Amino acid sequence: MTGSKWSVPETEVVQRVHERLDADHADVLATIVDVEGNAYRRPGAKMLLDEGGEGVGSITAGCLEDDLRTVAESVRASGRPEVVTYDLMDDEDDVWGLGVGCNGIIEVLLEPLDETYRPAVEAFTNGRDVAVLTVLDGDESAEGFGKMRVPLETGARAYYYPDDGSFVTPDGHSASDWPTSNARLTENAQSLAERGRAGVVELDHEGHRLSVFVDGLAAPPNLVVFGTGHDVGPVTELAAKNDFRVTVVGFRGGVDIEAQFPDADETLTTSPGSVADALDLTERTYAVVMTHNFIDDRLTVETLLDSPAPYVGLMGPHERFEEMRERFEEEGTTFDERALSTLYTPIGLDLGGGSPYQIAHSIVAELLAVSNDRHPDHLRTREGHIHERVAAGASGDD
Repeated sequence: MTGSKWSVPETEVVQRVHERLDADHADVLATIVDVEGNAYRRPGAKMLLDEGGEGVGSITAGCLEDDLRTVAESVRASGRPEVVTYDLMDDEDDVWGLGVGCNGIIEVLLEPLDETYRPAVEAFTNGRDVAVLTVLDGDESAEGFGKMRVPLETGARAYYYPDDGSFVTPDGHSASDWPTSNARLTENAQSLAERGRAGVVELDHEGHRLSVFVDGLAAPPNLVVFGTGHDVGPVTELAAKNDFRVTVVGFRGGVDIEAQFPDADETLTTSPGSVADALDLTERTYAVVMTHNFIDDRLTVETLLDSPAPYVGLMGPHERFEEMRERFEEEGTTFDERALSTLYTPIGLDLGGGSPYQIAHSIVAELLAVSNDRHPDHLRTREGHIHERVAAGASGDD
């Protein structure tokens, strides 16, 4: 696997899965389902393995991919999912002949990529949160599930949509064979789908154990970049590589924005006074204002601060916004504390760089911190785990 395929954004992995489904290939999808201790990636990380052994995406830093290809061949031949465990806690034993010393135990689900996964990629593509529910270990007889008509075997799948609270099967029917009344399953599916996190939920259902991997696929956050200057390119490129769905907005005609910013998912031309009508500004909209035109920036910022957008980044020094604020007050326009708390100006984190890409890194780093609800600091000062641990897995009855 080339470095470029290993390091693709998660959005590109999902897009690739969608493409391979449409092409009807015998691919295998590998997903981290559980981690004990430390590991390079967290539950939910994915890699798609094709018939030739090529992979797209990453679930480790490259240390387990060769063995995963071997397991993928077995899954491809049997047509049945497998869960494989890699114990990397003791580097001295070098169990896998790798000497990686990740200090973690990693469980990976490998499954044939088939039509049962299509609802996941379609929801993701359409901007809808979804939780993919996959049985990792369950009774193979229907006897322990009361009135259930079909056994929930390893690999059985259902979907949970947090926007309407529905459980459905891959073919779109109600998931009546699943323990949908189980509060632990519902609460975890709701939370993980909205946060884009994953975890294993252990259920006690009518006296029998059921282990379900809940893989939350949150729709990517939307980033709207206002401006068409040269400095917009690096921001757009880096944001796209960090799983933002990017829209570039220009205020002047005569510029081929689509050609100028190929990394953008969408481009449009409008006027500063029409921003609210041209865009759907929601609580998932992150905005970067960098037109370098005082009037355009002021009108755009006014609209954004009146919207639910949680992040409004404005290029320029403090004094520039203070001048804007004076103009707003002269016009009788004021903003409450909530609105002003979403404004980040000067934009970006203090990383000390001054080149176009260093500035772009500063901006995108701040976007990631806000979208992930983090207060940026050196990881060496952080106590405990680097990655967020999901509190899922304790048992619960129906």
